[in-house]
Amino acid sequence: MPKRKLKIDLTKNIKKLEITTRKLVGSGLVGSYKSAFKGRGLEFTNYRDYTQNDDASAIDWKASVRTGKLLIKQYEEERKIDVFFLIDVSSSMIFGSTDKLKNEYAAELAASLAFTILEAGDEVGFGLFSDKMNIISHPTSGKHQFFSLAKALSNPINYGGNYDLDNAIKHLLNFLPSGALLIIISDFIGLKGDWTHYLRTASGKFDIIAIKITDPRDIKLPAESYNIMLADPYSNKTVVIDPLYAKLEYEQYATEQKRLLEDSFMKMHIDILDLSTDKSFIQPLINFFMRRHRKWR
Repeated sequence: MPKRKLKIDLTKNIKKLEITTRKLVGSGLVGSYKSAFKGRGLEFTNYRDYTQNDDASAIDWKASVRTGKLLIKQYEEERKIDVFFLIDVSSSMIFGSTDKLKNEYAAELAASLAFTILEAGDEVGFGLFSDKMNIISHPTSGKHQFFSLAKALSNPINYGGNYDLDNAIKHLLNFLPSGALLIIISDFIGLKGDWTHYLRTASGKFDIIAIKITDPRDIKLPAESYNIMLADPYSNKTVVIDPLYAKLEYEQYATEQKRLLEDSFMKMHIDILDLSTDKSFIQPLINFFMRRHRKWR
């Protein structure tokens, strides 16, 4: 049976983000987006002589006294940030109890955020992974990179398969330069092996943000009594349950898994943003940037 065409509406979300971006320019959030990521900004390069056209408050008095002439510091903007999106396209992402499957929601999020980052002048790379790296692209700038990402995310052929975060992280340790910003977009279902070891290693080399995509049914079952069939997205094994009787145990397990994941990220100093497919990602994303900005300024 052929896979249905993904309902990924990139245009609508990009327009929303553009409107939001214009509103935020005045607040300095988007314009200083780099400073929201570990304080990147201006780098001192040298001194130069003070001129009448300069602001007197810019005079470096210690250097001026030392040399006997008025000097001000020269700065250059630090190099562009390499931002890399590592996007989960495994079988557990092809699920949805809302208008959006998790992979559709993740695709719109990644494309919209990539558009904003490229507009800010930074470089974007991306990788789609399941139990292997399906597609990978070096960070680069320009609108063509956005369209390459959008095309990859819109192609149903790229979706499905088992989940192996370890393998994807190991690949990136040799692929990405040190200091890159790595944004992992996943439901983080199916973690196995020594995933914390590889992610801890990566967190020493990259600035990492984890964006967890959650469907409401990932954490809660309906409080109704009828038979439903649940399927394991990786093994295709099925089980028939009554959600009313399984509800308490299911939700306790989901809550515990969420807590364990968040604790692991906290110990590795990895920020996590939890998004639900029944709510827009725009405002949570804005709030997250604001928190990062306050944290690192």
